[in-house]
Amino acid sequence: MAQKPKVDPHVGRLGYLQALVTEFQETESQADAKEQVLANLANFAYDPSNYQYLRQLQVLDLFLDSLSEENETLVEFAIGGLCNLCADRANKEHILQTGGVPLIINCLSSPKEETVLSAVTTIMYLSSPGPSSHPELTATPVVQCMLRFSLSANTRLRNLAQVFLEDFCSPSQVAEARRRPAHSALGIPLPRTEAPQQP
Repeated sequence: MAQKPKVDPHVGRLGYLQALVTEFQETESQADAKEQVLANLANFAYDPSNYQYLRQLQVLDLFLDSLSEENETLVEFAIGGLCNLCADRANKEHILQTGGVPLIINCLSSPKEETVLSAVTTIMYLSSPGPSSHPELTATPVVQCMLRFSLSANTRLRNLAQVFLEDFCSPSQVAEARRRPAHSALGIPLPRTEAPQQP
């Protein structure tokens, strides 16, 4: 079990976040310790009052780097953190300008449902309704993937995909995606459901 970082209570929020970042970078071998720290950082990313500190500590880059990890749990927490952060304009611009889009699109092929849901939501936050200044967000393979997700038995995934197709894609983009062979959709399977949802 990961130890909580030792932080002087007078150091404040920035110091606490710095301690988490340091702990993540210094924890080499224990996967569960890294997972716990990344989960904590993703939770802090939910609060807009932390955005400035997280940018200052380069946590967006830490999340982006973690999207390339083989550990699916680290990827899940990293994309969750980015999803929380990208509602902010400065964070959104940082992700777009540092080449984060392909890493986020790759998360659409994750076998973990929460990772896929966060990736779809993040792509929606990064997109602007109407013609996009970042065409890779609505490239044909992404639109094909959303078409597949719009048929999912998972209500959350199906609804998110339908909103994306209606609000962020033109009718011609959707028609083009329907015309193309299905195998060009990044080889994306539908994510497996972790466990039946309780009513």
